[in-house]
Amino acid sequence: MRVLVVEDEKIIAESLLRLLESEGFECKHAAGINEMYNILETFNPDVILLDLMLPDGNALNEIQEIRTKFPDAGIIIISAKSTDLDKILGIELGADDYVGKPFNPREVVARVKAFIRRTKGSKEVIRYGKLEIYPEDYVVTYDGVPIELTSKEFEILRLLARRPDRVFSREQILEEVWKDDFEVFDRVVDVHINSLRKKLGKNWIVTVRGVGYKFSKKGDVAKDED
Repeated sequence: MRVLVVEDEKIIAESLLRLLESEGFECKHAAGINEMYNILETFNPDVILLDLMLPDGNALNEIQEIRTKFPDAGIIIISAKSTDLDKILGIELGADDYVGKPFNPREVVARVKAFIRRTKGSKEVIRYGKLEIYPEDYVVTYDGVPIELTSKEFEILRLLARRPDRVFSREQILEEVWKDDFEVFDRVVDVHINSLRKKLGKNWIVTVRGVGYKFSKKGDVAKDED
């Protein structure tokens, strides 16, 4: 996959390029609008990371032109202009995502990977609001940012999220996730559920007293209300 980084701040650009290349992406860098168009003559990117305030102009004015010439390329704005109005305008003009500065470069790379998974692949994705679960890859993201889970935490989440609102007893979870490991006790399920709640937010997994646990499709709404 190819990524074009359009960013005039050298430290930010180098950090993004280094991380993207370590993830296997083929990358090019442009420090301005004119240089961006020169590169685009021979480089067809899957994703364009686009800073707005560049030395030779405001790239916000170029989004529609880019979208017309490269309809399949994702456009992710990376900019210090991070007001709600800027974000709305950028998306309305054709951008696919918007990350405000200052940001963690790893978050931007995660947004790139999330966009590619959504648009370029056919792998299964379980999506509830901002929460995305990729069952085949053992990957979970929230608002595009990866959440690190252990393999067992992921398998519990996958089990519950595939059948939301169904209550699973501790015994059923043990049977599905730990299978033939007879030395595991049901208390281990509670420990993993508590860890998942700390990482995801407490509202995604609901305790049904005396029965077990279920996944709530409304966890995102409840999380925003916390």
